[in-house]
Amino acid sequence: MSTDEISITGYVPGTLGRVTELHGSYYATNWELPFYFEAKVAAELTEFLRRFDPAHDGLWLARVNGQTIGSIFIDGSAAEGEGARLRWFIIAPEYHGRGIGSRLMHEAMSFCQRMAFKKVYLTTFAGLDAARHLYDKAGFRLTHEEHGAHLAGRPLTEQRLELVLAANEAASTVS
Repeated sequence: MSTDEISITGYVPGTLGRVTELHGSYYATNWELPFYFEAKVAAELTEFLRRFDPAHDGLWLARVNGQTIGSIFIDGSAAEGEGARLRWFIIAPEYHGRGIGSRLMHEAMSFCQRMAFKKVYLTTFAGLDAARHLYDKAGFRLTHEEHGAHLAGRPLTEQRLELVLAANEAASTVS
């Protein structure tokens, strides 16, 4: 299947359930994270969707044949302070390596540029190499690492990555 058959859309009914399912399935299978992690995704995504404001928030879904196979979200509610936050970035494993993650990342970063966000950050954990490659390619840099952090009761190395949007930084220093 070519990436041309995959569309990038905004919200569709079922987004909450499908994005939660993608995360729950992937992290249980590949990282042995228990149901607590899936519940955490569902709760935080629910809260985000309840307060979603297109003036500073964005979401993009990769879809094929009516099914969501990937997602990326930007939470811009704290963009003026801590920065906009990239969240819930995932591609179904059977679609890895097809450029879908790059397409979603491009949509999200283009949105951040249009919104003139000065900084975008995300939290993740070490070992998610495919995602980390896309973060590095987009210009994100590791700013904090905590070894032995507990995510859903399992020790992991949590990481914070940040991207300073250079065009926006340059524009803010001129004014």
